[in-house]
Amino acid sequence: MSATKLPNGLRTFGPKANCTLEMCPLQASLLQYQPSIPVNSTFIALFALAAIIHAIQGFRAKTWGFMSSMIGGCLIEIVGYVGRLILHDNPFSFGGFLIQIICITVAPVFFCAAIYVMLFKVVNVLDRSISRFNPRLFYFIFIPCDIISLILQATGGALSSIAADKAQVQIGVSVSLTGLIFQVVTLLLFCVVFADYIIACFRSDVRQKMTRRMDIFVAFLLLAAVLILVRCSYRIEELKEGYFSPMFRNEPLFIGLESSVMVVAVFYLVIGNPAVGFREEGNRKSTDSVATDLEDESARDREMSMACIGQ
Repeated sequence: MSATKLPNGLRTFGPKANCTLEMCPLQASLLQYQPSIPVNSTFIALFALAAIIHAIQGFRAKTWGFMSSMIGGCLIEIVGYVGRLILHDNPFSFGGFLIQIICITVAPVFFCAAIYVMLFKVVNVLDRSISRFNPRLFYFIFIPCDIISLILQATGGALSSIAADKAQVQIGVSVSLTGLIFQVVTLLLFCVVFADYIIACFRSDVRQKMTRRMDIFVAFLLLAAVLILVRCSYRIEELKEGYFSPMFRNEPLFIGLESSVMVVAVFYLVIGNPAVGFREEGNRKSTDSVATDLEDESARDREMSMACIGQ
């Protein structure tokens, strides 16, 4: 990656960056500000607290898949904000920049994975017959899309880190941008499909099966998805102009539309959690045992096929 050069061989950005605040002006750094220690430390503490809560919920209810995705996302967020603390000490740290740009960008993909699996679970618990699509399609479409989004965003960050000039940096940014756009499209589709199913529930006898606890669970699950959608939309707009744009260098905007939104979404998922929505079922088996549900569905499909043949 090309570095901005200053007199005396000083480099402000890139793998060979050798500037420090003692030698180079802050305005020569990529962000042009020092990330706030109190603010970023607060977000580290909040994501750590969320990870602990999700771990407790997961172990109690045996929601291994949901718990793993949430803890993984929280830990990656924490690493990303540690990168911002590194940038406070040295705004020219290329390592700190890579840590924060890659980790904070990809972490929400893990939260999305947790949310997508819950659509599959909700349909199976309530009534799969009123769903427009086979619930298995939700699992086998949304999760692969999430993986594709993760690969694109991580690849974009990696390409930016090894680029030789600004043009190549932009290639990495464009790949990351593609991943974010793909994530937004997937999230939008998820919200539409989930909302369509819930509306169908309210219009049928299935509504009687939905307890107050289930209502709250579904509401917060959808709210978390909408918040992640807002965050991704902001990051798309931010990256459209690349790493060297005024929007990318706006810390208050980053705190408001990235950090704060994601913290709220993660805590919404404490309530939009299978341990809350499926507590009764959790007493019988793991509340997000996707493999078991897939086997059950396959068995039901085989039984229906045999019945049709018998007729």
